[in-house]
Amino acid sequence: MTLGELADRYGCELDGDSGTVVDRVATLSGAGAGAVSFLANPHFRGRLKDTRATAVILEERHRADCPVASLVNSNPYATYARVAALLHPPRDVEPGVHPTATVAADALVAESACVGPNVAIGAASIVGERAMLGAGSVIGGNVRIGADSRLLARVTVLDGVTMGVRCVIHPGVVIGSDGFGFAEDEGAWVKVPQIGGVTIGDDVEIGANTTIDRGTIENTVIEDGVKLDNLVQIAHNVRVGAHTVMAAMSGAAGSTRIGRRCKVGGGVVMINHLEICDDVMFTFRSVVTKSVRKPGTYGGSLPAEEAQRWRRSAARFRQLDALAERLRAIERTGIGGRADGEGSRGRDNG
Repeated sequence: MTLGELADRYGCELDGDSGTVVDRVATLSGAGAGAVSFLANPHFRGRLKDTRATAVILEERHRADCPVASLVNSNPYATYARVAALLHPPRDVEPGVHPTATVAADALVAESACVGPNVAIGAASIVGERAMLGAGSVIGGNVRIGADSRLLARVTVLDGVTMGVRCVIHPGVVIGSDGFGFAEDEGAWVKVPQIGGVTIGDDVEIGANTTIDRGTIENTVIEDGVKLDNLVQIAHNVRVGAHTVMAAMSGAAGSTRIGRRCKVGGGVVMINHLEICDDVMFTFRSVVTKSVRKPGTYGGSLPAEEAQRWRRSAARFRQLDALAERLRAIERTGIGGRADGEGSRGRDNG
């Protein structure tokens, strides 16, 4: 692509020769001729002056410091992502069913789809146009895989899962396994049948070895545009709102509802039956034990201790603001002689 074509396509202001050709992306320090780089984090601004990239995507405030052609945009990271996807597209899907694959007689696989080695597809399942099923993947019965979705190696999608279009599912993901549902009876556990399914929207990406449990009665739901990192746990009956992102090692327990556009940091734990409103951010390793009904940033966790002591401590934490205000009021009124210096004279007199 030429720099002029990139500028027109992604709404950039070009400072340089519009006919210059680029064919790849690279880091500021690792770029060479023909590469496009980007500056989104000011922490790396020092590397800009020495870059050998052909062009750099950056904000207006960094234009004067750029020694090469620049593509100026208010959101350089998102622009870089689009340029990288354009210059480094995924390999084309090669239509066909591998000879080692096993496909149920009543399954429907689009002629343009790719079914890799040792894939198994169960009864009444449908694989959409240009979808790709990677080597060793297992597709259960009555599953729907939308057009242009890509399941990489060893993905397991169990019975009754519906997946939208353009999803990307990384190796080792398990979708539709039983939720952790057991009823206690006289010291033993009775399994609660998990008869729901999983519904996954369009443009969802799910990281390696993440697990999404099927619903107990109704479906677990992952809405459009959700991005889940590696090793995320989504329990039964959870609903994750559109365009929410969850980082590695985070998890939501059963029947929690997470709103739209939320950002969940790594290692965050949410207990069951919570309601999280739209536009909430949880910082790294937060423990969420109460519903959140106001957008904003939340965080905090403490080591485990004896439960009754922890409850008392938690109650006192909630009183800290009020106690601090009372202390300030006491200091302002001079109770105890501190305001007029009496306390200090008393200490001087022994």
